[in-house]
Amino acid sequence: MQKKQDGLSIFRYKEDRWPVFIVLTLTVIDFILYFTVSNIALLTGYYLLMLLPKGVICAWNHHHQHLFTFRQTFLNRGLEFAYALHTGVTTHLWRLHHVLGHHLNFLDQEQDESRWKRKDGTQMGMVEYTLNVALTSYTRGFQVGKKHPKQQSTFLIYSAITFLIVAILVWYNPVAGLMLFVLPMITSLLFTAYVTYDHHSGLDTQDEFEASYNNLDPLFNRLTGNLGYHTAHHHKQGVHWSKLPALHAKIEDKIPEHLYQSSIFTRTILGS
Repeated sequence: MQKKQDGLSIFRYKEDRWPVFIVLTLTVIDFILYFTVSNIALLTGYYLLMLLPKGVICAWNHHHQHLFTFRQTFLNRGLEFAYALHTGVTTHLWRLHHVLGHHLNFLDQEQDESRWKRKDGTQMGMVEYTLNVALTSYTRGFQVGKKHPKQQSTFLIYSAITFLIVAILVWYNPVAGLMLFVLPMITSLLFTAYVTYDHHSGLDTQDEFEASYNNLDPLFNRLTGNLGYHTAHHHKQGVHWSKLPALHAKIEDKIPEHLYQSSIFTRTILGS
């Protein structure tokens, strides 16, 4: 059993403190720019500069949806709002689509919410997969939610609140609203789908230890919170990201050698 922090901490795991600090700092910077900068060239430059950092944030949003960061619900909802502005993924979307969907169905390409097979059984290309997963993410999350009405209700309520606030931000300051919030939400959602293509694509098996690629590059795992230990993550999805290397060590002998990667330069750098 994972050892949690003492009851005095608002964090469930102390390892989450720095990632949360960075995410919230970037959120504050976004809002400072929103209220102080109107030059479209500067805003465009900032948007382009933040493509990769906000892509990295997608991985941490993913971790949060598996195991909530804070002990208090209201703090989790606030953090999820910040995550949504950076990643385009609102409260409980990934909890439905990914945690209660993909993780249960990733061995079944007829049911998998992030399926890489077409209906005829052939493998999608990377672009097709990216568009398919990104454009269906909200509808598939909603469909999973029909089996989990409490989770679905939270998803619908906080998604509505998030999009209403974003709409107000765009109405009040159209250029900054689009460049600082709307475009990053769209591109980060597409980027998330894009980088998950290599996690399972082409691995047509019913053996969970042969169904995921792994990346043991230290920098990759530092940026993504150990998402390179992907077989371990699917083996026990409720394990905190900081514990994945230890879990991997226990099962690594079951993972075929060809499922290991070792380079930071891979499409799976920011996936979930």
